[in-house]
Amino acid sequence: MFIELKYFWGRLNANYWFWPALFSITGAILALAMIWLDRNGFAEWLNDVRWIVPARPSGAANMLGVMASSMIGVASTVFSITIAAVAYASGNYGPRLLTNFMEDRGNQLSLATFIGSFVYALVVLRSVRTEEETASSLADAATTAMPGFTPQLSLLVAYLLMALCVGVLVFFLNHIPSSIRINKVLEGIGVRLLEAIRETYPVEDTLRDAVRPKDGRDLVSQHTGYIQLIDFAELQDLAQEHEAMFSLTARTGDFVHRDLPLMKVSGVDPDAIADAVRRCYTLGPTRTPEQDPQFLMDELVEIGLRALSPGINDPFTAITALHWLGAATAEIGRRDLRKDLSGDEAEDSRVTPCPDDFAHFAQRGFGSIRSAAATSPNAAVVMLESIENAARPIQHPRRIQVLREEAEKLVVQARLALSGPDLETLEGRFTEFTGAMLSMDVRAGSPAA
Repeated sequence: MFIELKYFWGRLNANYWFWPALFSITGAILALAMIWLDRNGFAEWLNDVRWIVPARPSGAANMLGVMASSMIGVASTVFSITIAAVAYASGNYGPRLLTNFMEDRGNQLSLATFIGSFVYALVVLRSVRTEEETASSLADAATTAMPGFTPQLSLLVAYLLMALCVGVLVFFLNHIPSSIRINKVLEGIGVRLLEAIRETYPVEDTLRDAVRPKDGRDLVSQHTGYIQLIDFAELQDLAQEHEAMFSLTARTGDFVHRDLPLMKVSGVDPDAIADAVRRCYTLGPTRTPEQDPQFLMDELVEIGLRALSPGINDPFTAITALHWLGAATAEIGRRDLRKDLSGDEAEDSRVTPCPDDFAHFAQRGFGSIRSAAATSPNAAVVMLESIENAARPIQHPRRIQVLREEAEKLVVQARLALSGPDLETLEGRFTEFTGAMLSMDVRAGSPAA
């Protein structure tokens, strides 16, 4: 239940309509509260403020009408610009980045501010009554000392909201071109990737690999989709209750369909707990970054592959993607890759996650972009440098060896794609790389040294 609520809240925040809807309700409530204060005499102190000129009903109605019409017009413009930015990003960076732009909190809050101010102005406008109009009720007439009603305090708040909207509009016009700059896009993905790695593998400098799965009987899926969240805590409780062992064969981000194994179960009949286990898995039509650092890594790879394609031919964008991949690989290389699910030793846990060792992540990042980087002299050299820099903080001999193998595969691939001075430059850089890796072997105490 907790994981479902967490997923629901995350998806709700990600929807483009959530914050505008919330601000609309807030704007209506604020307007009703300000009108109540005005009608009950809480705005009398404004008469003693000389620099505030009291508004007349006709002037207040005109001002609120202009504010409402301008706010809905600006909101339409904001929405149109956002859709244009999303279409641009989809065509240049890949369709999987659409979610990043739709979830951008700056875009959501900008639209929400204009929509909320529009609702506020409409609700307050309804309460304004000119001198020629009669009271709407006996109670209204009793509380009004003179014909007409002008909510002075509500009008003052409307002025403040209008000033806020001007500031938000300036922010939005600066935010949109900034958010679609490729370096900004890559930075956003890279920072989220590093945070996801630290959250998933919090233990640093304890260089242990993931626990290997145990054998058992298959427990299969009955639904189709991407695994978006796994409630590990509930799985741990189930395994403890039935004195069973669960070895997951599918990870968050994997696509499963009917009769595809989710895990291997020992110590209990899988059919007896199948329904309870399946409720611990949240499936959906798309992958999400929650519990899935590989999703963000795949986004970096996708941008790099698109940049190196003949149709775009932008190696410097790919170079930036390689730099972030190198930073993420170095972060993974210095961490304990055993997921702590129960607070006990990972080997003693009754739930064993699908094992993701360092070689898996290296292949997912550098390995996936290798064939495209090998065709570009600049990208190939930078990829060697990124692999070398990723290896420098790592103290694990086997992980250093994995990175060395990735570099060797890159050079083998480049020899098929490059020739002449370009290949000579890469070969020279690879010679330097080999010397640097030997010194790292000596430092890490590798037998290869």
